[in-house]
Formats: sequence, C-alpha cells, structure tokens
Amino acid sequence: MSRKPELRGRAARLARLFPGPTGSGQAARTPFVLLVVLLLGGGLIGLLVLNSALSEGSFKLTDLQKETKSLTDEQQGLQRDIDAYSAPEALVRRARELGMVPGGDPAFLDPDGTVKGVPSPASDAEQASFQMPLVLAPEVIDSATVPTPTAGSTPTETVVPATEAVPSVVPPPTTPTPGR
Repeated sequence: MSRKPELRGRAARLARLFPGPTGSGQAARTPFVLLVVLLLGGGLIGLLVLNSALSEGSFKLTDLQKETKSLTDEQQGLQRDIDAYSAPEALVRRARELGMVPGGDPAFLDPDGTVKGVPSPASDAEQASFQMPLVLAPEVIDSATVPTPTAGSTPTETVVPATEAVPSVVPPPTTPTPGR
C-alpha cells in the first residue's frame, strides 16, 4: 500500500496551495480559459471597430480633400475673372460702353473753402454721343423700354433722357475731418 508521506513546514503550506489529484484541477482551469477567450474576442472586436472608424475617417478625409480642391479651383477661376474685369484696359472699355469719358483736371477744396487748382471740363468728342450700356441700372430699366434683340436682328440704340434715368441725389453734409 502506498502511503503518502506527511509534509511539514514550508512544504505543507505549498501543498495546500496546489490542488490534489482530485478532479478539482479541471474545474479551476475552465474559468481561466473562458477569461482568456473573452479577452481575445473582445480585443479582436475592438480592433475591428477601430479599423472601421479609421477607414471611415479616411473616406471622409478623401471627400473633404476633393471638395477643397474643387473649391480652390473655383476660387482661382473667380479671382482670374476679377483680375480680368479690373484690368485697366477692361475698365476703360467698360467705361466707354457706359458712355463715360475721361475727366479733365480736378480742383480741390480746402477746409476753409479756397479752391486749389483750375478745373477743366471733360475733353472728349464722344461726350455728345450716348451709347446704350450692355448692363442697365435698375432705375433705367424701370423708366425706359429696352428692346430685346431677336435672332437675325441688329441691336438698335435707345436714348434715355438723363432726367428720367437718374434719380435726384442730395449730397450728405460735409464736416471737416479732425486733424486736417
């Protein structure tokens, strides 16, 4: 008959910590295995969610970059249009289309009422002839009948008297600027 020797001291304390040859060792291992499986499964699900969030952010970033590029292109096109319209030659051409002529020498008023310089009238022969502008002001459209061009017809000039087209404007009162 084999008999188990009795342990004393430190060996006895260690023997109590370890399970014996009974089936209890199998029962203690099951919760640990379940815990490890749950931790691994939770980690994999967490990685999947993190990967999905990163992919979604990447798609949003790509869409925003495309939108930024298209808006930048549009802004640059509009800036080119502004530059073309504000070029000196374009301004002179547009002013002539509107019936404007270059002004003469200006005169300046001092705060005390004295005139500096000798004013001169506009010196252009086109001043008497008025051309219909390409774009009419709203007050002109209300007071005058503007012919609409049809296919095959040539545009005709419509002369609008200045008294009907321009509303009366009262200049604001002038006050001297401090420090001048």
